[in-house]
Amino acid sequence: MDRVLSGMQSSGKLHLGNLVGALQNWVGLQARYDCYYFIADWHALTTGYNNPAALHDSVMDLLVNYIAAGLDPDKCTIFIQSGILEHAELHLLLSMITPLGWLERVPTYKEKQQELSERDLSTYGFLGYPLLQTADIIMYKAKYVPVGVDQVPHLEISREIARRFNNFYGDVFPEPAALLTQFPKVPGVDGRKMSKSYGNAVYLSDSPKEVEQKIRTMTTDPARVKRTDVGDPDLSPVYQLHKVFSTTEEQAEVVEGCRTAGIGCIDCKKVLIKNVFKVLEPIWAKREELLADPEQLHAIVEKGNEKARKVAQETMQHVRKAMGLW
Repeated sequence: MDRVLSGMQSSGKLHLGNLVGALQNWVGLQARYDCYYFIADWHALTTGYNNPAALHDSVMDLLVNYIAAGLDPDKCTIFIQSGILEHAELHLLLSMITPLGWLERVPTYKEKQQELSERDLSTYGFLGYPLLQTADIIMYKAKYVPVGVDQVPHLEISREIARRFNNFYGDVFPEPAALLTQFPKVPGVDGRKMSKSYGNAVYLSDSPKEVEQKIRTMTTDPARVKRTDVGDPDLSPVYQLHKVFSTTEEQAEVVEGCRTAGIGCIDCKKVLIKNVFKVLEPIWAKREELLADPEQLHAIVEKGNEKARKVAQETMQHVRKAMGLW
């Protein structure tokens, strides 16, 4: 089967946006492709280098949620980036051939610096993020990387770097192609995009009480001040979540009830809470099982790391030979 590679930064807890935007898609891909899914803990250090204490907990949270959401260690390879030292070696070698201007023109380079202006991101690790990302992808000679349309430009630099390497040293790496997927936009409880940085997320590790409380206090159409006021569902973040979690019939009922004041915002949120719970309840149950058996988690990581390391070692043998290294 063709190989697929993807990963997530261990920079915080996973939320509903990560679940429907990536994890559920990954679960579907593992039946059709040779999938490698990793936890990018080195990437997390590019912006969170000053808080390594939080890194371990974030890695474990990702690992638990990967499996609880449906990734099957018998159907895909789950590994931790820092457990495969070959990634660092390939990153170093790619840094020898990549023009500085390529890294400086990556759109997220300046955007992220502005977003995280309270941190000193004038480091090579932050600037060289695309190189490490490229090493992650081409190390496994992945044919596809699942991305949304807006992320295709970020993959293009990896294709350019692989192409440049091949021009210098021969055809070692295939150019990774985008596996275009639909990523639903999931609003946070304040109406902005759901994000750890905004503190507006519903996390997979939240308790049922916390999830219910967060949804109950979500903003809705500001025009609905009183229960009898009519509203516009398109202006309500709650309705945007209904589009992701509720049935077509339920969405139609919510729209009608909002526009005619036939239902109140609390009634609307109760339907959403019920449907979010349907998605989260099996994840909560699996999380509880996994957290009660840490040895099982360590065994999964060891198995995945071993398999990934074998592929990485073979790749680096080809790289060293192509570059004339010992």
